[in-house]
Amino acid sequence: MTPGGVSCILVVMDKIYQESLLFDFYGELLTKRQKDIYEEAVFNDYSLSEIAEEYGISRQAVHDLVKRAGKTLEGYEEKLLLVHKFLFLKSKVQEIQQLTDDDRIRKLSEEILEEL
Repeated sequence: MTPGGVSCILVVMDKIYQESLLFDFYGELLTKRQKDIYEEAVFNDYSLSEIAEEYGISRQAVHDLVKRAGKTLEGYEEKLLLVHKFLFLKSKVQEIQQLTDDDRIRKLSEEILEEL
């Protein structure tokens, strides 16, 4: 698994899905302020103006913080490859599930997918 492979996988994913996965895996590594503002901008669809007013900072500061936080999350993925490994394992378990007629193997693969 190479970092180049990660970017290939992440490029084909929907942008919101990609941001969600990166945030799920690495969001706790952001500062509380970065995490809160990133979440409001990306997932809660607040405008830069709304966030700026709430935090008492400029729209540009919000924009920069969201960009930096996104780059930080991508940087963690480039180094740790947790999202890549997750997606790889998920696809392999789904493939096993499709290839088998054995009910026990299907049940086990479903349990694994639930845990991922």
